[in-house]
Amino acid sequence: MSDKSENYREQEHIPTSKVQRATKFFKTGAKVGGNYVKHYAKKMVNPNLTKEDLHASNAEDIYSSLSELKGSALKVAQMMSMDKNILPRAYQDKFMMAQYSAPPLSYPLVVRTFQKSLGTTPEALFESFTKSAVNAASMGQVHQAEKEGKRYAVKIQYPGVAESVSSDLKMVRPFAYRLLNMNEKELDHYMEEVEERLLEETDYVLEVQRSEEISQACSHIPDLYFPNYYPEWSSDRIITMDWIDGKHIKEWMLTNPSQEERDRIGQALWDFYNHQIHNLKKVHADPHPGNFIIQKDGKLGIIDFGCVKVIPEDFYQGYFSLIKSDLLIKEEELDKIFFDLGFISDKDTEDEQKYFKGVFRAMISLLGRPFHSESFDFADESYFMEIFEMGDRIGNDKMFKKSRQARGSRHGLYINRTYFGIYNLLHQLGANIKTTKPEWLVK
Repeated sequence: MSDKSENYREQEHIPTSKVQRATKFFKTGAKVGGNYVKHYAKKMVNPNLTKEDLHASNAEDIYSSLSELKGSALKVAQMMSMDKNILPRAYQDKFMMAQYSAPPLSYPLVVRTFQKSLGTTPEALFESFTKSAVNAASMGQVHQAEKEGKRYAVKIQYPGVAESVSSDLKMVRPFAYRLLNMNEKELDHYMEEVEERLLEETDYVLEVQRSEEISQACSHIPDLYFPNYYPEWSSDRIITMDWIDGKHIKEWMLTNPSQEERDRIGQALWDFYNHQIHNLKKVHADPHPGNFIIQKDGKLGIIDFGCVKVIPEDFYQGYFSLIKSDLLIKEEELDKIFFDLGFISDKDTEDEQKYFKGVFRAMISLLGRPFHSESFDFADESYFMEIFEMGDRIGNDKMFKKSRQARGSRHGLYINRTYFGIYNLLHQLGANIKTTKPEWLVK
């Protein structure tokens, strides 16, 4: 695993009770409120003052609080930082830190988790074990261990994370409501799906099972590497796997790899996701840069199967039928797909149905563009500008804000997020790849 540790002060304690966590949220809300008061007081003196300072102050205060609480709230911040068209830059930059680094737990808390979860200590189980975390993120932190000449990555879940998912999401809701600029029905819809995935993500037994299943099912894909997992040294709160040496994409790009190398890594990434979505109907739905490690031998290491989205067959058929470029579906069949996917409903007026059908067809057409040619150059800046501009338009659209219901199937939340995450990674790589796809999706 790439060492991303920072010089953070280690935490001796994580608030785990509902009262402790609610108090922390309340204090943070008061700080944010105070920042608004200060901002508008300054604006009375200087009417030209922008909101940049306000955003920076709020981002600092919110991230500081969430990084101490860890868990679901910090994970939501990480997710929002990946959706680059929905947050002001100050929030993106600050929340992105949750992908790689947060204040780590102190070693006594790590030992306590081991004793409670495995009935032993790290020193008794391994010949060596780093007392400081080499990587600390939103839901857990990673230590390096050695045994009989072999190195392991040991992921330890923060105390209280699993028990506080539901209550944390309720408390983070006011922040998300303001930052995401959604109406309440959309946010409820979004949060229900997020809660399900986060509850699964705290189940490390399920993660090991899915890691082994998907790794095995994708083992035939060229240029991928999957670590082995060790259930005998894992539990519901601890995962032990092989250590992977290498660099994350951003670090690797600084080594100035050739176009051929970038295309090869990009192709492996595309083929990995293509096989999962179209053949397995379940997908590694957390495509942030910290989950991919490029090794010295040029293979792409895949880690962290905590967030996996199982794709229902009826959703899959409807969603991808809209991506087909030769969409020659009769209007009534098309209407049924839009109803089934939740883009329109019988509560809509005729004008609303027409409007939302147009918007979602445009969105899916844009998302599906790479599928409509044999190869696609993800270095194309103009394509990503179109994506961001569409996101901005929809985010500020009065029809969406006034909508009496959430739009789109909840299953689409993680599928869309997964695709835009892959596209962003391929864009970082500047990769030009062969867009492999199922035969029925070929135009």
